[in-house]
Amino acid sequence: MDFQVIFTVLFATFVTANSLKQGECEVCIKVLDKFASTLSEKVKKDPKLIETEFRDFCKNTRNKENRFCYYLGGLEESATGILGEMSKPLSWSMPSDKICEKLKKKDAQICELRYDVEIDLKTVDLKKLKVRDLKKIINDWGEDCQGCIEKSEFIQRIEELKHKHTEL
Repeated sequence: MDFQVIFTVLFATFVTANSLKQGECEVCIKVLDKFASTLSEKVKKDPKLIETEFRDFCKNTRNKENRFCYYLGGLEESATGILGEMSKPLSWSMPSDKICEKLKKKDAQICELRYDVEIDLKTVDLKKLKVRDLKKIINDWGEDCQGCIEKSEFIQRIEELKHKHTEL
């Protein structure tokens, strides 16, 4: 067998084994794209400024995006910090998926984050949802349900707030 053929096969195997699969690192890619779009050209070239801006950006994140910030070290309560692994490649204009691929090697949890499936409140029967899902809807809206214990109370609260948080 020709040496060049063997090399090509090995290289192709290596590249596909290390590249991200479809849907992998979805939170990482989306957050980095969203964050990068907020940066000025001056900030985009300086890793230290990128890190400062990322910490500010993380103050307004919630749910999975907030967890992503925690893993990277963008929050005050973050136990560790690998912001440099994000800021340097970002300053070189590396694409988000490639940055996430590098971050995955440092901390696999980063790419294990997945967005929750959105519930379509126009078509869903709230009575068929679990209380956990009803609580999540209220929490995602940044609201609370003081004194709610029964499923019917959570449903009633969602019905009260629905007009405020959805476009009908």
